[in-house]
Amino acid sequence: MSLPPLPESAIEIGVSAKDWRAAVALSGEALARSGAAHPGYAHEMIRMIEDHGPYVVIAPGLALAHARPGPQVIANGLSIVTLKEPVRFGHAHNDPVRVVLGLAITEAGAHLAAVAAVANIFNDSSAIDQLAAATTPAEVQRIMGVTPE
Repeated sequence: MSLPPLPESAIEIGVSAKDWRAAVALSGEALARSGAAHPGYAHEMIRMIEDHGPYVVIAPGLALAHARPGPQVIANGLSIVTLKEPVRFGHAHNDPVRVVLGLAITEAGAHLAAVAAVANIFNDSSAIDQLAAATTPAEVQRIMGVTPE
């Protein structure tokens, strides 16, 4: 599976979030704005972290927020939120987070493939810094290797 769609409407650059919950909510709102999820999906992502801890912080400065496929997901989609000030999720090694990716997947079987496609981008150790420094949605799309709308 290639990356889920990342339309410009699913990208927020240099925003403020008071804590990790607000940062994840912003990524969920971006997924909803793009048509990939219903507004309630943000709450599902937050609940997953509350229930299972900060496992979504997958690399220094990077969180991959997601929840299980379900009625809150409309279509496969990706969102990216870069934060003006990093936030702490409570991860022992990878806090604070500067970039939050939101992932919505319609089918459980496609979930791991989507996570793997996202992870491949971050084989380049400079990708997180590049995303955190990006100033336009087109630049974020270029870094993520997707074609702008």
